[in-house]
Amino acid sequence: MDSSRIHSVGPLINLNVGGKRFSTSKETLTWVTDSFFSSLLSDRISSFQDEKGYIFIDRDPKLFRCILNFLRTKEVDNYEIDVKALKREAEFYGIHPLVSRLTVCEELERSSCGDVLFHGMLPSPSLPRPSLDDNSQNETFSEQLSLAPAEGKSLGDPHKVLLITGHNSWIAVAYSHCVLCYKVKESCGWQQVFVSPYLPDRVRRVAINAKVQGMAPDSKTRMVAAAFSSTIRLWSFQDDVTFAEIGTFDMAARIDALFFIGSQLVSTGRSASRAGGRVGVWNAVSQHWQAQDVVTLTSYDTAGSFLLLGGVNGAIYYIGMCTIKD
Repeated sequence: MDSSRIHSVGPLINLNVGGKRFSTSKETLTWVTDSFFSSLLSDRISSFQDEKGYIFIDRDPKLFRCILNFLRTKEVDNYEIDVKALKREAEFYGIHPLVSRLTVCEELERSSCGDVLFHGMLPSPSLPRPSLDDNSQNETFSEQLSLAPAEGKSLGDPHKVLLITGHNSWIAVAYSHCVLCYKVKESCGWQQVFVSPYLPDRVRRVAINAKVQGMAPDSKTRMVAAAFSSTIRLWSFQDDVTFAEIGTFDMAARIDALFFIGSQLVSTGRSASRAGGRVGVWNAVSQHWQAQDVVTLTSYDTAGSFLLLGGVNGAIYYIGMCTIKD
């Protein structure tokens, strides 16, 4: 292929797909990385041109119109077209985000979800197993795998999603004994970027902060926390599988809620030592954890950088998180 002919038309790329001509931009064709088009336009795939200099692709032009419109809008139009055939074309062109959405469409055709529109689907991941030097935990884990599906013990199934929460373009998912985090990337959909070690206790709460300020000079640092009965474990991680455990904190209370306000991790619960409530805060800047007894809490919410707590005594506590000191 004479690449000079491609660039001679400026920002436009001219294609002849199955005898029908299309014109679009290089940016439209190549925003999905490692696709057929990125390889084609970098000369990693050989091609031919028709008499007008259009790059010839011997595929179905009707299906390609759907492919091109998805690349332009990042949306799946409601075409009266064979979903399986379109999915095959998307697989041929390497348009992975479209393949993911069409896979969901195929599932909908076999389900009773009606016209509910799903954006995508994440398959069940590979979950961490207990350490090999802990035989008792290994036996328990094996029993869960073998007994839960057979006896319908869904609470003991380690593959059951217990909790899910999101922040910006990130989500954190809690299974029985681990926590996973995903980030959505425009070019390839949801990607797993963090998996915790095997956690011997059952996860009861989970929280994620995708934009931590003041903790470290690396702006890509994220945090995810998991709560058990009265204990919190907190990790930081990057855009890959590398991570570090920040610490383990004791609430001395049964944890009812776990969430971030800015760069501070907040937990609320019921005191184990006496009647009443308890609030715990970890500050990302000072790296300090503190917990305090309060009246029994009946509700909570956030308002910007403020924490709102409703008490059993009728009072409403309005706490400015930025004013909390060590």
